[in-house]
Amino acid sequence: MCGIVGYIGNSNAVDTIVKGLTRLEYRGYDSAGVAVPDGDDIVIIRAEGKLENLRKALEGKKINSNMGIGHTRWATHGRPSEANAHPHRSGHIALVHNGIVENYLALKQELVEKGYKFTSDTDTEVLAHLIEVFYKGSLPEAVRKATEKVRGSYALAVISSKEPDKIVVTRKDSPLVIGVSPSTGEYLAISDIPAALFITRDFLTLNEGEMAVLTGNGARLYDSSGAEVYRRTKHIDWDPAMAEKAGYDDFMLKEIHEQPHTIIDTLRGKVVPDAGKVVLGELSALEGSVSKIERILVLACGTSWHSGLLGKIFIEKYAHIPVEVEIASEYPNRDLPLNENILCICVSQSGETADTKSAMRAAKSRGGKIVAMCNVVGSAIANEADYVLYTHAGPEISVASTKAFMSQAMTFLLLALWLGEKRKITDNNVISSALDEVLRLPEKIGQLLETAQEIKAVAEVYKNTKHFMYLGRHYNCPIAYEGSLKLKETTYIHAEAYASGELKHGPIAMLDENFPVMAFAPAGKVRDKIFSNLQEAKARGSKVIAIMSESSRGDHPECDHQLYVPECSEEQSPFLTVIVAQLFAYFTAKGLGKDVDKPRNLAKSVTVE
Repeated sequence: MCGIVGYIGNSNAVDTIVKGLTRLEYRGYDSAGVAVPDGDDIVIIRAEGKLENLRKALEGKKINSNMGIGHTRWATHGRPSEANAHPHRSGHIALVHNGIVENYLALKQELVEKGYKFTSDTDTEVLAHLIEVFYKGSLPEAVRKATEKVRGSYALAVISSKEPDKIVVTRKDSPLVIGVSPSTGEYLAISDIPAALFITRDFLTLNEGEMAVLTGNGARLYDSSGAEVYRRTKHIDWDPAMAEKAGYDDFMLKEIHEQPHTIIDTLRGKVVPDAGKVVLGELSALEGSVSKIERILVLACGTSWHSGLLGKIFIEKYAHIPVEVEIASEYPNRDLPLNENILCICVSQSGETADTKSAMRAAKSRGGKIVAMCNVVGSAIANEADYVLYTHAGPEISVASTKAFMSQAMTFLLLALWLGEKRKITDNNVISSALDEVLRLPEKIGQLLETAQEIKAVAEVYKNTKHFMYLGRHYNCPIAYEGSLKLKETTYIHAEAYASGELKHGPIAMLDENFPVMAFAPAGKVRDKIFSNLQEAKARGSKVIAIMSESSRGDHPECDHQLYVPECSEEQSPFLTVIVAQLFAYFTAKGLGKDVDKPRNLAKSVTVE
């Protein structure tokens, strides 16, 4: 979740690195720093807190180097402080590091016995000293030998004052990609693509255990044995403006409003509505064994887990395959053999989520067949899976996920229809009808977004409440979970979420006049049951906000507030009701003066377990 930017080119390195780090602020951090060669030395400047503090520390310093490394740190070892900030150094070596060195205490003891002194509480400083120990005139070789002693995860960018013409980078279980711009003679090592979009949209992926050496002449890749690897660049169709706010007050609001386009991008190339077909070319090699699938296991965390809960309903309806949705961090502790007829879908926006990565590897070791569902091309989960379904949500900057959920949920619906057709469970007329409605969703979401001020008005009423209850049934039960999570993430208000039928089995004990309820009750077969539950809540004095279909306007006046979504089938209502939940959380947080894009204690990509 920390940010890395390494740069070599013909521009001022410090300015370029700080600009790149600014584009990684969404990942969450507590300190920042840069390191650049300066003659026979390396200049390191660090600061606790926001990047603005680093900029102030850099003021007045004339540093004209054309290469260097930078970092934004989120504390895992040692409290946030200037001393614990990256880059760290040992003699002529300086480096930045994402990940965790699990055996750092044992390594630290060895280094102390050799006479090395430690000036920080971090595990990263061990790596700097180790590389200096192994340095015998070749920085790449020293990095390779040092990492062989490391147990854990790392993305490293290393420089040496003895070799001031190169940056050596390597990765294991932490994200790192190479941005290349041969036309301008600029090369970058970055932990996430948005950091380099102001220079290039061409990237080289760095696979597990690989190393890259960046010089002014290019980037060369090597495998773990030191043999050179040749790989084509990948072009990313994101322009720099996509990673900016585009006139919105916050990235979260911008990304909520991008969701009509998110659906279009997710569908592009995957649907033939007139023929009643879903085309998933990425899974073509799986077609022959679809009929043999016994069950599906979804592994995910947080918002992705909620999309999996919705995906379970879609797949069981259209493909008649039993689906289990597991919290990824819990799955490796389970002891259950799998086989090639059990399909494991690992869901992660970043493709780097550590818990999901561990769960995927556990499932693979037990014999499961792995499908990755992620948003980032060349990410670790995508690289290690047997098959990949890219969600095509584009960059999502706000920590609180919105459009990534939308694209994941839509990808699950497409997968369900595809599986149903391949298994001859769902005929083309049913698929055509579902796709026709899907294609109308962007317009309906656009209409719903025009009612944002109505949602804002209700949020203003409840912004000072201390508790909230979210309720939903069937398709909208996962939306209750997701809505509750969004409120917690952005406002820090205590929120509970339940299948509404569970209310009377315990949670109702909490309800009173100070514990309002938000219920997702669009038109459909379970709507009346939800309103029965709401009567129970009203009888305990709770205020009730009901999310209803336009056709229900004016019904149920006993509800204290009513918010409406455009008419649609019950099955596709979650794509609309989730917008209400997102906007309610956003406006409540803004009313409380919270930083919606960077909530406290959270980071965008959780790359530690």
